[in-house]
Amino acid sequence: MRDDTPDETRRADLSRIFDEDAELYDRARPGYPPELFDDLTEVAGTGPGCHVLEVGAGTGQATLPLAERGYRITAVELGADMAAVARRNLAGFEAVEIVTADFETWPLPEEPFDTVVSATAFHWIDPAVRMAKAADALRPGGALAVVATQHVAGGSEEFFVDVQDCYERFDPATPPGLRLPAAADVDTSDHADEVARSGRFGPVDFRRYEWDLTYTTAEYLAVLRTYSGHRALPPQAREGLLECIAGLIDRRYGGRVTKRYLTELRVSRTVPALR
Repeated sequence: MRDDTPDETRRADLSRIFDEDAELYDRARPGYPPELFDDLTEVAGTGPGCHVLEVGAGTGQATLPLAERGYRITAVELGADMAAVARRNLAGFEAVEIVTADFETWPLPEEPFDTVVSATAFHWIDPAVRMAKAADALRPGGALAVVATQHVAGGSEEFFVDVQDCYERFDPATPPGLRLPAAADVDTSDHADEVARSGRFGPVDFRRYEWDLTYTTAEYLAVLRTYSGHRALPPQAREGLLECIAGLIDRRYGGRVTKRYLTELRVSRTVPALR
């Protein structure tokens, strides 16, 4: 299993790779647990009518449940094709605007936002910019809500051990013997440390959600085709890897595997900027 988190030398290039097949991304990528959005309302202190800035909206997997809860949303998405699909998905919501732009250079509107939300996208934003600009976008006491998704041990556990043979064969960057961590072992200190270093936000409130999703072979391959690390492989290696994975699922796991996700909501509120 490849990690979808980039290092800084690859971040800018990989952040644009999702736009290559926006329709596949929209079909294959899972959404988020409904209770996450309920907790967001509670922790961020927001509700219907509040103005939300969404950073990295993708095709709207988080935008739609936010819109259904009555938020006014300005959603910024770098990819033109991703943004087009998001506009289609959110066409029934007059209070939602999808902007095609990169967050780093997009000019902030004069009206401040109540909440900045970024769902499985904040790590793609330039770390030299993201905290300060998110704080600048918010009203005093406004909330930054970052949603992160991790691959963790659980579900069809033996499959995720066996599949490493495929990765080691077709992707030489795969560390030997790589294993998924238990949810309890996932370290979130990097985000808390970045928030603290910024000097713009108070302590982070963390909420965690473990959930399983079962895929057929075709569905699982579709998800893998949306991951930046898989898409960045040379075509021959990528197709060989996917063929190896498909054969493993069909031969040993009856054509279905269950994947466990850890989704984390990380909410912090603005404090007065240091002078």
